[in-house]
This record gives sequence, C-alpha cells and structure tokens, in this order.
Amino acid sequence: TDNGLLVMFSCNTCPYVIKSQARTKEMMAYAQEKGIGMIVINSNEAKRDGDDSPKAMAKYAKAEGYNVPYAIDEKSQLADAFGASRTPEVFLFDGNGKLMYKGAMEDNPANPGDSENMYLKDAIDKMMMGAGPDPNTTKSIGCSIKRAS
Repeated sequence: TDNGLLVMFSCNTCPYVIKSQARTKEMMAYAQEKGIGMIVINSNEAKRDGDDSPKAMAKYAKAEGYNVPYAIDEKSQLADAFGASRTPEVFLFDGNGKLMYKGAMEDNPANPGDSENMYLKDAIDKMMMGAGPDPNTTKSIGCSIKRAS
C-alpha cells in the first residue's frame, strides 16, 4: 500500500511464534489501522510435508484468525532474498519500498508480556511520522528457518 508493507517470516510450530501470537495479531491490526499492508510468509521448506504443509498452514491461519495472506515460500527463496534466518522475523518497508526496520517485534519474545521495547510498533510509529526508526535493526530471536537441503 501507499503507507508501506510489513513482511513477517513465521511458521506453525516454533515456540517463539506460538508465544508471540497475541503480539502478531496486535501488530496485524496496528499495521492495518495505519494503512500498511501485511503478509506472513512460511519459509520452512524442509517441513513442507509435515507441520508446515499447505493444509497445516491453512488450518493454523484459520485457528489464529489471520486476516492477512499466509504464503508459502517455495525453496525458501524469499527468506534467502530478504536475508531472513528466524521465525518470527519482521521487515518493515515504507511506501517507496525502502527497508525501514528489520528484526524482532519486541525485546522479549519468550515472554511477550514482559517486553520493555516494542521495536516493531515504535518503527511503525516513526515511519508514519516520516522519521527513520531507531534502532532500525534488532536481532531476531526465534527458531531457525528450516531450509531444504
């Protein structure tokens, strides 16, 4: 959209993803409120016949109430192009396609209720004000993307 795009690399089974679901849905709603497009991408190619199969993804997205696309990244090509290595990991682009922020949604994904820094929300707010987020990169903490060998 004109206001930007939020890309989230995720999956169905990573404990960090599961613990962050409330925050994920909060950020989905926040991005939509700000007119920012969003897509969730599953790059776990090595688990495509199991926990991250298309059928399992559809079931998971429905159960979690996702109202954004949850897409399959065949052969982890998008993860490779973005340089994504973990789930969850987010990439925020402005309306001109410039990368404004990449990394974690918050500073405590294992216990989201204890987070002190809401990196993604702060980055969205700064971007919407026309400023560059600070920090513009954080270390994503989560499970490694399961690439096929």
